[in-house]
Amino acid sequence: MNTGKVDVLLGLQWGDEGKGKVVDVLTPHYDVVARFQGGPNAGHTLEFEGQKYVLRSIPSGIFQGGKVNIIGNGVVLAPDLFMDEARSLEKSGHELQSRLRISKKAHLIMPTHRLLDRAIEATKGKNKVGTTGKGIGPTYTDKVSRTGLRVGDILDNFEEKYAKHKALHMTRLKELGWTDFDGLEETEKKWMEGVEYLRGFHIVDSEIEVNKLLREGKSILCEGAQGTMLDVDFGSYPFVTSSNTICAGACTGLGVGPGKIGNVFGIMKAYCTRVGAGPFPTELFDETGTKIRDLGHEYGAVTGRERRCGWVDLVQLKYSVMLNGVTELIMMKSDVLDTFETVKACVAYRLADGTETSDFPYEINDVTPIYKEFPGWKTDMTHFTSEDQFPQPFKDYVAFLEEYLETPIRIISIGPDREQTIVRK
Repeated sequence: MNTGKVDVLLGLQWGDEGKGKVVDVLTPHYDVVARFQGGPNAGHTLEFEGQKYVLRSIPSGIFQGGKVNIIGNGVVLAPDLFMDEARSLEKSGHELQSRLRISKKAHLIMPTHRLLDRAIEATKGKNKVGTTGKGIGPTYTDKVSRTGLRVGDILDNFEEKYAKHKALHMTRLKELGWTDFDGLEETEKKWMEGVEYLRGFHIVDSEIEVNKLLREGKSILCEGAQGTMLDVDFGSYPFVTSSNTICAGACTGLGVGPGKIGNVFGIMKAYCTRVGAGPFPTELFDETGTKIRDLGHEYGAVTGRERRCGWVDLVQLKYSVMLNGVTELIMMKSDVLDTFETVKACVAYRLADGTETSDFPYEINDVTPIYKEFPGWKTDMTHFTSEDQFPQPFKDYVAFLEEYLETPIRIISIGPDREQTIVRK
């Protein structure tokens, strides 16, 4: 933790790395947790005290009493989904309104954004990106084209602003030949209820708030959604999300200067997964891939979709470490590999022309992974409480990853519960 600086926590693969649990583990050390990008397609799953929670838009620090939680300007927010999420947390005993602050400059996901999402996907045929259909891409499109609605707009003359934006969307939908408007009226009704609910929260100039908290000496953890390989600039384009998921996104998504970035915690799995379409060099199509998915319960927290599974890709991870300026690594789901005879790690790619590289290339559609094999540790690590208990083959695997990635692995997760977390010396 750095005084006067924000620490950043983000995913290094294709998302679903387990960020929610790690934020919850780290938040006792921070005064503030701030979410800096993404929308309600993010599903941060946390398990503790026999309960399971899935957060979509609300920062994962909400479970730690007394912490300030901020939804930053880089986030896109759906009022109806936010209301459902918040009310669910309130029912479980977590008070929100006094502890959650929402940026005026965060953009609103309208019901018609969801229709546009589906309509645009439909035009792509077999080249679908595999979006969640929650309207996130079209909302960011409106933001960039300077036609978006923001949270701050709900504070003044909102109905007129909403009608104007809806009309623009209806014209676009007509151009796309979209005719399925079933349920729109009912969705709008609930959406407007969500807007009214949203007005009950602290709606703030979050960039001023964050920097003021820093000046007051408060410690801040910035939480990203999705993963580095879904970054709109540096990910596996066009099969990416619509925001900057890398560390630089914390600067633009919260209004924090680059010089105020402290530690950068990069989260990775001991293997690799991705959801939806797009290239995935180490994907396994055999029984091993199925076994990883079943043991790791690799299904989307929000969508329920099966995740594609494969061995850890160190070429990709080294690229992510570089892009984000990662200072410390956090490895999740090590226990999923506890029963394997052999564990593999991709250390280079063979390109279509037969050459080999350890640099991440522009296109990864036709690369062949080159693996290094490790003996499995064949040990149930889920009850361990110290790194001293780790079997030697696992220690060797961790040491190789650290050497290849030139970054220390500080935290190792050995199960979904808050307690199943080893902080290394």
